[in-house]
Amino acid sequence: MDNKESNDSYSHVLKYTGLFGGVQGLNIIMGLLRNKLIAVLLGPSGMGLASLFNSSINFISQATNLGISFSAVKNISEIYDKGDEKKLEQTIKVVRGWSLITALIGMLVCVVLGPFLSDNTFAWGDHTLHFVLLAPAVALLAITGGETAILKGVRKLRPLAAIQVYSGIASLLISIPVYYFFGAAGIVPVIVLMAVASMLLTVLYSYKYYPLRITGQRGILGEGMDMVKLGFAFVLAGIMGSGAEMIIRSYLNVVADLDTVGLYNAGFMLTVTYAGMVFSSMETDFFPRLSAANNDRSAVNMIVNRQIEVSLLIISPMLSLLIITLPILMPLLNTGEFMPVVSMAQVAVFSMYLKAISLPVAYITLAKGDSLAYLILEGFYDVLLVVLIVVGYDTWGLWGTGLALSLSYLFDLLLLFGYAYFRYGYVMSRQVGWYVSIMLPLGVLSYSVTFITDTLFYWFVGSVVVFINIVLSCYILSHKTSLWKSLTDKIKSRFRHG
Repeated sequence: MDNKESNDSYSHVLKYTGLFGGVQGLNIIMGLLRNKLIAVLLGPSGMGLASLFNSSINFISQATNLGISFSAVKNISEIYDKGDEKKLEQTIKVVRGWSLITALIGMLVCVVLGPFLSDNTFAWGDHTLHFVLLAPAVALLAITGGETAILKGVRKLRPLAAIQVYSGIASLLISIPVYYFFGAAGIVPVIVLMAVASMLLTVLYSYKYYPLRITGQRGILGEGMDMVKLGFAFVLAGIMGSGAEMIIRSYLNVVADLDTVGLYNAGFMLTVTYAGMVFSSMETDFFPRLSAANNDRSAVNMIVNRQIEVSLLIISPMLSLLIITLPILMPLLNTGEFMPVVSMAQVAVFSMYLKAISLPVAYITLAKGDSLAYLILEGFYDVLLVVLIVVGYDTWGLWGTGLALSLSYLFDLLLLFGYAYFRYGYVMSRQVGWYVSIMLPLGVLSYSVTFITDTLFYWFVGSVVVFINIVLSCYILSHKTSLWKSLTDKIKSRFRHG
């Protein structure tokens, strides 16, 4: 591979990691604004009611969609990369057929389980009718997931970014007026209308590239069994992950109290949400490229290693800044009552360093279609996480839960690297090792700053460490890609013609 190809490859990873990271950041900002306005309009009880309905609908959706929105990406990517248009169109028919089936199943399950969900989700009143009215939202989510998988598989990345932005705007435009005029009575309509808006936006783009064809649907369900098999494993892994989180929160509630659960959740969400800006491109851009090359060992190694490099170089300054500024961010985003969780979140930040290294490797199993291996690896991590959280909290309190999160990712990383090496021949590149040896110690240095008690000295040293981290990352990325040169050329051109 010549230098130009190498530069273009790094540029691609950086470009789309930045694109979807920026979109995710914008959505987070819009989400904070929406939540703030909704909190004013509905109050705590209305927010709680909306949360219960949303979590119930999302759970039913995830349990009944057979993971099509994820597994279909692998099938479509492989065919798209080969350039077989006829087979690609047939595969898209298969995906749409299965999406429709799961939409109908999900809607039926929501209606049938309405009384059960009402009795076990709410301690007051009969909400069966609400779940019946929410059933169409489950169906719409399934169709949206299938069309999104198609766009991911054929690498329509800019439309996907546009859909995310427009969906965020639509959620603001729909929810605020409805809640203003109808209050809590508008919760169910808002959920359904937002599902409609998301589906229409996705279908608009998807049908533009691959119009819906009704003919030739016979036998499509049988063709999609491999996709369903991988998707089912993905669903089970998600259920196990949700179960682990439920066990952790139940444990903290039993041995401590509800306030402790709230503190843990705040620290966990802030750490994971912030880092999610970088990881958002993994499923959208990285996974389709990896799936298309899954039979070429050297290509898989190159794609995975470059994704690790770029993710680590981008996320390292962000995490360093997060560690230093958490004493300000935590009360700003929540209230002063959440300050006890700052130390927990600061040590939990290391889990995101480790996730930047391990997540691309974890996707190899999915790209290969090894559903059983993926399920076992995820199950092992979930059990380990629960055990470490219990031990961590019992030994060191909330700080121990943050340490447990980081340790669980460390053990998961070692397991994933070992399995990928022996099963798929994955080998970490020297560059990855070199960047880990630079960025991780900078993270440790950032964490060491948190032990400084003098306020002025704390901010001075912290600012210096963050600055060094930013400069190093930018320097390495500018030499890895042609984007920096393109940016300076554009600036020079503007001045020349200005």
